[in-house]
Amino acid sequence: MHAKPWTFDTVADARLLEDRPPAISAADAQGWCDFVVFSPGWLPGDCHVEAVTIRKEAPPGRSDGVTDGRTPWSTINPAALRFEIAGRDRRLRVKQFLYDWAFPALDHPCLWNSATTPHPLPDGAILWRGTDYMGRDGASARLSRTMIEASVMAGSFTDAELVDLYGGLAPVSAEAADRIRDTGFGELTYWARHPGAPAVSVPVGMWKLRRAAEDGPGRWSGDTTAIRAEYGLPQTLAGYRPDAAARFETPTGAIEVELSYTVRPQRDRELRLIVQRSGAGRLEIPPQPEPHPARREIVEVAGTSVHLAWVDERYGPFDAVWRDDASGTDRKLLSSTGSDMNREFVTNALAELLDG
Repeated sequence: MHAKPWTFDTVADARLLEDRPPAISAADAQGWCDFVVFSPGWLPGDCHVEAVTIRKEAPPGRSDGVTDGRTPWSTINPAALRFEIAGRDRRLRVKQFLYDWAFPALDHPCLWNSATTPHPLPDGAILWRGTDYMGRDGASARLSRTMIEASVMAGSFTDAELVDLYGGLAPVSAEAADRIRDTGFGELTYWARHPGAPAVSVPVGMWKLRRAAEDGPGRWSGDTTAIRAEYGLPQTLAGYRPDAAARFETPTGAIEVELSYTVRPQRDRELRLIVQRSGAGRLEIPPQPEPHPARREIVEVAGTSVHLAWVDERYGPFDAVWRDDASGTDRKLLSSTGSDMNREFVTNALAELLDG
C-alpha cells in the first residue's frame, strides 16, 4: 500500500481551460488524470495512433461559446483522454475516463439501449460490442476502473481486432497505475474535490433509479464504518471488501446510502449496494425496468422475492432489487462485469446479504 493517495494536476477555474482540449502524449497525460491511462500495445497492421488530446479537470463551469470537449449534459469538467486509431479508410475514436457520477450502467454506458455482445479479455475483464449513443458501431470495457470507450468513425473494425486492441492496452506508467489502484474511489471521484458539483441524472442499473441534479451529489468517503453500522451492512461481500460509501439526500429528505465493494489488485470488479429505509427513497418496490435490453425475472433467495435483471448469465452485469423486511430497508445490488461474475456469484452474494 502506498503511503499517499494518487494526486494529479487540475485547473483552478473552468474559465482557464483551453478553448479545445490540447494535444498531449499519453505518458504526459497521466499526471492530469484521476484514472489509469492506457496506451495500445497492439494495433492492426494498417493503423497508427494520432490526435491524442486531454480534457483537464476543473471545477464546474462553462465559458460562453466554448463547447469543444465539454459535456452537453452537465457543467462538470472531469478529466478525459481521447485518441484516434487511423488506418486505410477507417478510423476509431477512443476515450478514457473515470465514470464516477453513478455506478456505470451495465459497465458499458456508451452502449445504453443497445443489444450488446460480450467478449472476454485475457485478464478476465469483458469487452462489450454494440451500438453507441451516436448510432455508431461501438465498444466498451472497464480496466482498473478506467472506462475505455471506442466508436467507429469511419470504415470498420472486426470483433477480433477490437479484442486484440483492448487486450493489448497497458498502463503508460506502472508506478502511477499501482498508486491509483491503491487509492479508494472516495478519493478519486470528482465530487471529492468539488462537493458542490451538481449530480448527473443517468441510469443506475437495469431497474430504474435516477438521481436528479437538484438532489445534490453524494457525500463520498473512504471510511465505510458509520454507514455499515447504521444499516447493518457486511464487512465483506462475496470476498470483496468495502472501498467507499456515500449518502444521498433529496430536497424532501429522502435518504439512500451506497456502498462500493471491490477486489484487488485491479479494482475493476465491483459490487454496489444501495439501501434506503423501506418506502422512503427513490428506489421503488416493485421496481420498474429501464429500456435497455435485458433478461428479467423474480427469483427466491433465502425466502425473499428478488427482482433480478441481467445481460449475460456468464459475465453479468446483474441488478437485483428487493425489500428486506428483517431490516426494514429496500435494497439494490449491482454487479460490474467479469469472467468470474456469473449468476452463481451474484446469487451467492445475495444469499450472504439475506442470510446475514
